[in-house]
Amino acid sequence: MVIIIMMNRSFKHSKKRDMILWVLRSTQSHPTAAWVHERLKNLMPGISLGTVYRNLAVLRQMGLARSVGIVDGEERFDGFAEPHPHGICTECGCVFDIQPERAETLARCADAYEPAGFCIDLRRTVFYGVCGGCRQRLSEN
Repeated sequence: MVIIIMMNRSFKHSKKRDMILWVLRSTQSHPTAAWVHERLKNLMPGISLGTVYRNLAVLRQMGLARSVGIVDGEERFDGFAEPHPHGICTECGCVFDIQPERAETLARCADAYEPAGFCIDLRRTVFYGVCGGCRQRLSEN
């Protein structure tokens, strides 16, 4: 039995948690817990939505996943746990990663505060706007 110890807390190995992380990392859509649950129901009959939520919380505590935030009333998750900025479309609610080269520019802006004695431990940047698909759809109307 494998036990992972993180932040003075032990987590036993779990096949369900492995599958939840696999589903989460298999998409770039930054899904909801309900979306993950829907994908797992056929692979793991009997898995409950509550089990998915609990394991997503454990994956966040373990540093293997992160919450992007609440979009349209539902929490969205990311299987890529390293800090990186996201974009959220205010029309359709899609969530997407901001490209790494643009993230570097943002990091330099945040680093400008360090000489003032402000040390940044965590950066969470979200840009809100209208995605290309929605812009095109809106311009056609």
